Amino acid sequence: MDSILTQQVRSFNRTVTQRVGALSDEYLARGRQLGASRVLWEIGDAATDLRSLRVRLDLDSGYLSRLIRSLERDSLVAVEPDPDDKRVRTVRLTDAGRAEREVLDQRSDDLAVSLLAPLSDRQRARLVDAMATVERLLTAGLVEVAIEDPMSPAARFCLESYFRELDARFDTGFDPSRGSFLDASEITPPAGLLLVARLRGEPVGCGALRFHAAEPVAEIKRMWVAPTARGLGLGRRLLTELEQHARRHGARVVRLDTNKALREAISLYGSAGYVEIEPFNDDPYPDHWFEKRLAA
Repeated sequence: MDSILTQQVRSFNRTVTQRVGALSDEYLARGRQLGASRVLWEIGDAATDLRSLRVRLDLDSGYLSRLIRSLERDSLVAVEPDPDDKRVRTVRLTDAGRAEREVLDQRSDDLAVSLLAPLSDRQRARLVDAMATVERLLTAGLVEVAIEDPMSPAARFCLESYFRELDARFDTGFDPSRGSFLDASEITPPAGLLLVARLRGEPVGCGALRFHAAEPVAEIKRMWVAPTARGLGLGRRLLTELEQHARRHGARVVRLDTNKALREAISLYGSAGYVEIEPFNDDPYPDHWFEKRLAA
């Protein structure tokens, strides 16, 4: 990694932590550190289970427990067993906690105004645009991609969401049982694989590979990114990782097909080096067939 880039990131981190008050013992002058205030805000209006809270905030379980205990001592939260599963503990705001959260919201607004107030209108617009870019790129770095069992709940959520989107966008609708039916066993190692992307523990994308035993060819299937995760470069990342898996498996060519309604996908494939070829299947839905030769 370029040392100049590294130093710029460190400089940015120092400026931000100082400017938002993260270095202070009392964040927003509320008698607690930033971590505890963030947990209080993240709990929100409804009860949430502690595991989900830990995943959303990417906190060590021991550290989160200490923060929760400090909020309990201040009577701001209550920890209770989940009524549907006694093994799961949930946390909710008390009346005092909700009142404190309202104060935090107002003081957070005041802090945001204080960051913008010294700047000109043009500088404010530049800062807010830059913040949006930084947030988007940092969020992209939080996405985790891994091989998943096609029958897992996360995989089923992604595939079912993919099918619903195709049914809504295709002129003729979409029925996954038509054409070349793709069985779960075909995207399970060693016959193939399924990648699932998660953001803060929630599934937000997928992509599958089907290998061809008779030739060094892999077929890419079931490429989908959740609307909430679009704009993070996740489609390209999934495509790149699928190509890497195909190469490691010995494939020298990857192929895929797509429908004319999926304009974003067609643009992605073209920019990634795929070239249009003659149809290689008789599925009823594709309008375009693509191929890319992989470097050895």
